[in-house]
Amino acid sequence: MGVWGYGRKKPYHTPILPYSHTEWKPEPNVELHKLMHASVNPAGPMSPTTVRPAFFLVALIIFWMGQPVHAQKSTLSGTLTDEQSGEVLIGANVLAVTMDKGTASNTYGFYSLTLPTTDSLTVLFSYIGYHPQLKKIYLTDDIVLDVQLEPARSVLGEVTVEAERANADNVRRTQMGVFDVSIRAIERLPAILGEQDVLKVIQLLPGVQTGEEGTTGFHVRGGNVDQNLIQLDEATIYNPSHLFGLFSTFNTRALNNVQLIKGGFPAYYGGRLSSALLITMREGNRRQYEAQGGLGIISSQFTVEGPLKKDKASFILSGRRSYIDLVLRPFQKGKDKNLYYFYDINAKINYKLSSRDRVYFSLFTGRDDAAYVDASSISYGTRFGNETATLRWNHLFGNKLFSNTSLIRNKYFIRVNTIQGQFFSQNYSGIEDLTAKTEVQYYPNPAHHIRLGAILTRHVFSSTGSEGYIPEGGVTSLNPTTIPDRASMEYAFYVNDRWEISDRFGINVGLRVPYFSERDTTYLRVEPRLSVKVGLDDASSVKASYTVMNQFVHLVPTSNASVPTDIWAPSSRITKPQYARQVALGYFRNFKDNQYEGSVELYYKEMENQVRFQEGTKLLAYDEIEQVLTFGRGWSYGAEVFLKRNYGRLAGWLSYTLAWTNQRFAALNNGEKFPFKYDRRHNLALVLTYDMNPRWLLSGNFVFRSGSAYTLPVGRLYASQGGALYNGLFFDYVSVNNYRLAVHHRIDVAATYHLKPNRYFKESNLVFSIYNVYSRLNPYFVFLDLDTATGEPVATQVTLLPIVPSVTFNFKF
Repeated sequence: MGVWGYGRKKPYHTPILPYSHTEWKPEPNVELHKLMHASVNPAGPMSPTTVRPAFFLVALIIFWMGQPVHAQKSTLSGTLTDEQSGEVLIGANVLAVTMDKGTASNTYGFYSLTLPTTDSLTVLFSYIGYHPQLKKIYLTDDIVLDVQLEPARSVLGEVTVEAERANADNVRRTQMGVFDVSIRAIERLPAILGEQDVLKVIQLLPGVQTGEEGTTGFHVRGGNVDQNLIQLDEATIYNPSHLFGLFSTFNTRALNNVQLIKGGFPAYYGGRLSSALLITMREGNRRQYEAQGGLGIISSQFTVEGPLKKDKASFILSGRRSYIDLVLRPFQKGKDKNLYYFYDINAKINYKLSSRDRVYFSLFTGRDDAAYVDASSISYGTRFGNETATLRWNHLFGNKLFSNTSLIRNKYFIRVNTIQGQFFSQNYSGIEDLTAKTEVQYYPNPAHHIRLGAILTRHVFSSTGSEGYIPEGGVTSLNPTTIPDRASMEYAFYVNDRWEISDRFGINVGLRVPYFSERDTTYLRVEPRLSVKVGLDDASSVKASYTVMNQFVHLVPTSNASVPTDIWAPSSRITKPQYARQVALGYFRNFKDNQYEGSVELYYKEMENQVRFQEGTKLLAYDEIEQVLTFGRGWSYGAEVFLKRNYGRLAGWLSYTLAWTNQRFAALNNGEKFPFKYDRRHNLALVLTYDMNPRWLLSGNFVFRSGSAYTLPVGRLYASQGGALYNGLFFDYVSVNNYRLAVHHRIDVAATYHLKPNRYFKESNLVFSIYNVYSRLNPYFVFLDLDTATGEPVATQVTLLPIVPSVTFNFKF
């Protein structure tokens, strides 16, 4: 799937969407704006073998940027928005039909199209789920044209996963390994307990492995969960989960766009090895006040939005809370207490200062709070959450030069306290980032999109922890050992150019230079990025990519999966930055006049400086964490198949991944290679939606995947002394991840019934869904226990989710 793309749009694919046709003439004396040219100078101690190609690459890009604009060309630019709400449309298509040249709007709805001057230009503006507009434009001078597209209420040809529209863009564009997932697609699919979830849909894409059964964790092309860059309005989310991974922290009612990049990374994303999940919040309705909500089995949410100043400023406020604790509280007896709740709040305001300037401010906070107390003096409590704040300024220097400057703060923390009898333990871990970034985007012509920018981030790592015996008289508070905060700085400079040289050949070339410092240690890296496309014909192409990535922060998971005490730690003199090098090759083809699109991608990825705790490590805080870590390498390779049906009452996609992922650590498994925990040979997902009629929508998915690897002992022995522990029995672990869980498969279904508008609700629907229809007991984990009759060890499987029906009522007024 792709971010950019141009090619001839086929209006007859959606005959139910009539075109709006208007003429547009430029106003007299339109001001001509000077173009601003940018350059980079990535200085630093680099090896000669790296310096030559790196500086040649930069020199080539500067040469492209410096090419003069011919006098006989003019630029059409502007912003694409929703006619009713004023929300910007991300990735909307702009096609000069008469010239077969086009572009797509960026993250802020801005587009720029430079074409030969003409007095007869036909331009098509289109976006999925909206009525296209066809405009005749007299392009005799530079024109600023803002276009508002009207939402289509009855769309039977909905695209389930949207990347580009009814054209051959997935064949013609250069970038590979990119998926744009529409919020409408997420809302149409089955959900667990009525909670629509971004991350659950991401897990159904090729190359993405799920974590534990029913959870939102995901692993991309053999990478760990910390190797996914997850951003909400440019702010990093370090833990995107509620309910210990059952739901994500993202409330779909507050979101505008979701994009996953898993290969062929452009230079403006970095700091992680495996993927970038980029989520954009909605801006709020700029024309009228609206409210909407949903009542589910486990939680409810409510969203209100409207103009602060009509067509100039707007706001959106969205909140969600579970009520498990409220339901269980009346049933708690005596000293027993088992309570849990989560909530999240999204807020955003935007103000249009002028035709060239716009300011955004967004906030997000999410919390999970769990407590368990019983009469046997066992007490357990955990609290974790995310906070983000983003202030952004968009400025339009001219019709070809756009800039974005952001100040960002994000924080993640987790606190776990346990008391059992006279013994207590507690720990706290957190990471806080302060980021400043600026970027310019330059559109010299439809074939070029150049982005150049710089990012500065200050990480602060916090940790406390202690354990011991509680005095007989008890204590009123537990005093942990405080470890001094550790601060580090991370810088990055990048330049990226997408250049469609011809209809048959295109490249996406970039260079990223990150620099990291922590205490007395510094690291400078050079990350070249290259994607190449060769068109075989109008319906097929071959693409290849090469990517180098570095990661300077590490999530070191503990061996206890039931308590989320994972610790984030910086790179240091001992803990080297993680490093990955990935190559990919793909074949892309469209069928039946773009009604179907398919692709096959092959990839190979090497990962160095992977981090794990040494066997038997017990850690409460990160003080001197390097002393208990072990380091190794990993490698992953496989093939991904994707087939999507774009149009018709029946739509959906099929994804299949064949993959291998292995690791090798000198201090583990006798130095021999072993499979990564989430190495799954086969992953299959089939997703379908069917518009039965204007009232009923049916949807479903089937998932099959091989079992993940886990470790079981091969023998046991009895201790001759000190046998009171574990009843004197010890298991003999010889190799790592030497067994496999059972295969996972299930079917989920949903039916959505749209109710008629009434005096109370402008729109409303009932969603009936069933997760795991045939109640397959898929494994969550396996543990060893002793059979009381024979004394023999028995492996016991724990299942998290059997069949789960749910009903949700959604409304808007």
